[in-house]
Amino acid sequence: MNYLGIDVSKAKLDCALLREASSGKRLDKTFSNDAAGVKALLVWLESKLNDTALAKVVDGKLGKTSVHALMEPTGVYHERAALWLFEAGLAVSLVNPARLRSYASAIGVVSKNDRIDSAVLARYGAAEKPEPWQPPTLAAQTLNALLARREALCQDITREQNRREKTHFALNTPVTVANSIAQTLEFLERQLAALEAEIDQHIDRDPTLKHNDELLRSIKGVGPRVAQRMNALMSSHRFKSAEALAAYIGLTPCERQSGSSVRGKTRISKKGPAHLRHLLFMPAVVAKTHNPHVRAIYERLIARGKPKMSALGAAMRKLVHLCFGVLHTGKPYSTDWKTT
Repeated sequence: MNYLGIDVSKAKLDCALLREASSGKRLDKTFSNDAAGVKALLVWLESKLNDTALAKVVDGKLGKTSVHALMEPTGVYHERAALWLFEAGLAVSLVNPARLRSYASAIGVVSKNDRIDSAVLARYGAAEKPEPWQPPTLAAQTLNALLARREALCQDITREQNRREKTHFALNTPVTVANSIAQTLEFLERQLAALEAEIDQHIDRDPTLKHNDELLRSIKGVGPRVAQRMNALMSSHRFKSAEALAAYIGLTPCERQSGSSVRGKTRISKKGPAHLRHLLFMPAVVAKTHNPHVRAIYERLIARGKPKMSALGAAMRKLVHLCFGVLHTGKPYSTDWKTT
């Protein structure tokens, strides 16, 4: 297997092709981050790997291939390149940036630039052999885009509300300023209401998303927003287990103990999307009262003398496990479930 590390930026793709992992020999080249650049990348690969394991490029596509491409998810700039390479027949993996930096430190790479990052990606692929990525469905991509826009609108509304509050305390706020804030808030709230309706309609139009939404909402403590976010997340990523899903969100406990002198507190990892953890906090507060599975783990930890925030972290993790459970089994939540 040949490993292709690709450091993605808005304008270009810095590539490192690792042909012999043991010796570290590689080929470096840079391409533009557009359709023409990806096509040139495929032609370059064909010219450098002229063997029976790599088929000729035909209409921009590769046949049987022995190339595993690796890249970091960088906002949206990696998405088109990842999809085009996947459609061309390459195995593609998206590597967690935090994990990649830890790997770079472990192998003694302290410098950072585009060329070095692409080489580290290729070496990471050869060493770890991560699971290939599968692109999300069009419906899942659309749902992610709608939810991201809703989050942005909510943040804009909060900022404008804070500005309006400040005008009540400021001296001699011009009427023009107050009117501008009021009009902006009115516009943003109309936009948010329209977007909320579009999200609901989009989920209702797609049978898979609708079924998943119904399963997630069957869990006591999971409301519409959590259901929509977890639906989008699990429709866009493949998680092998509930533990893998909780680790992705950053809810796994991390210990810091060594010998008799190091006795750090156990905390959740927080290695993942912070907005998901924030979104899950209040549902966990509700679930620890109304959901028997979440209540059981919360009360068990409190009885053992754990801090309330630690117990709430465990409640959030249990809620995520239940979300994985209903989608994995395809069955609505039941209070009779036996869980650990």
